[in-house]
Amino acid sequence: MSAVGGGGAIWGRAEQQDFRSRVRGCLLGGAIGDALGAGIEFESLDAIREAHGQEGVTDLVPAFGRRGAVTDDTQMTLFTVDGLIRAQVRRDTGAWHPPTDVHRAYLRWAATQHDWGPDERRKDDGWLAREEWLYSRRAPGKACLSGLGDEVMGTLEKPKNPDSKGCGAVMRSAPFGLLVGWEPQLVFQLAVECAAQTHGHPTGYLAAGALAVISHSLARGEDLDSAVQKALAHLATRPGHEETTDALKRALGAVRQGMPTPARVESLGEGWTAEEALSIAVYCALVAEDIRHGLLLAVNHSGDSDSTGAICGNLLGTLHGETALPPVWLVELEGRDTILQLADDFSMEMTQGAALHGPAGSSPGWLARYPRA
Repeated sequence: MSAVGGGGAIWGRAEQQDFRSRVRGCLLGGAIGDALGAGIEFESLDAIREAHGQEGVTDLVPAFGRRGAVTDDTQMTLFTVDGLIRAQVRRDTGAWHPPTDVHRAYLRWAATQHDWGPDERRKDDGWLAREEWLYSRRAPGKACLSGLGDEVMGTLEKPKNPDSKGCGAVMRSAPFGLLVGWEPQLVFQLAVECAAQTHGHPTGYLAAGALAVISHSLARGEDLDSAVQKALAHLATRPGHEETTDALKRALGAVRQGMPTPARVESLGEGWTAEEALSIAVYCALVAEDIRHGLLLAVNHSGDSDSTGAICGNLLGTLHGETALPPVWLVELEGRDTILQLADDFSMEMTQGAALHGPAGSSPGWLARYPRA
């Protein structure tokens, strides 16, 4: 990629198309993995097999009243993207602090968890917060709800929920890696700072940073093994990295132990904590014969199936692009049109933002979608 990033960088047409495919793949792949795991999230592997056969789930199963339903994992991931776009748009004003913009986006997500529907009086919310289908509780994590229960933003110096290392931050953090024009250490730092808004334990936020670096490498066209090695190098510089580092190393070690099985997945944990969710997702992505195989492996276990499926889907979708995603799952995916709109808006902002807003003039339609206020 000869030139990357928003704010005036020049992209070739083929580069733009490749980037858009990876962004779409990341968001749609994550949502598919989320939907595959949503109906079996709290079930043991034995119960899954009893209900769905020895192979476990092999297709979408009903959750929240329909097939293809997504959970809070996808909801929060979409608001991560919304916040990143808003940060780029607000850069023109000189108010350049992406953690604040992402935090405001997460507060908009939090409103969807207690409001009946969009508040048309809040014109500055932008278009995503007006999507009525998002106003539905999908088993959100307690740390996410409490961390966003007021407007005070958690920071690394004063994080929210300092003892929480649940997977609620890592499962929403793949989009930070789509900032391909940024250096990896800055992507890592932004993901870590935004994770601390709800999950203040070092493992809770460092796992989010690690996923962002892995996603960043994949979005730049690197292979998954190299991406994990980069994440390990960044983790090594941070206090409290040991649990996340060990979890990633266990995932790499499991790859060398033979054919992938649910038992091997479960040897890495259950996925309720950040480092276990990351480890399981990375392992399943590394051994995946294709996206279908990797996602089914990532959800058929006794643990947090939707989160491990979502993270694995983020990784495989970014690695292979949208055209590798199974179409039979895409057609039933809840919110697919919204996800595609958001993915394409993100791609346009990152590759052509200078044409949408800046000193020479701004698109009123774009600023209505992503207000600067």
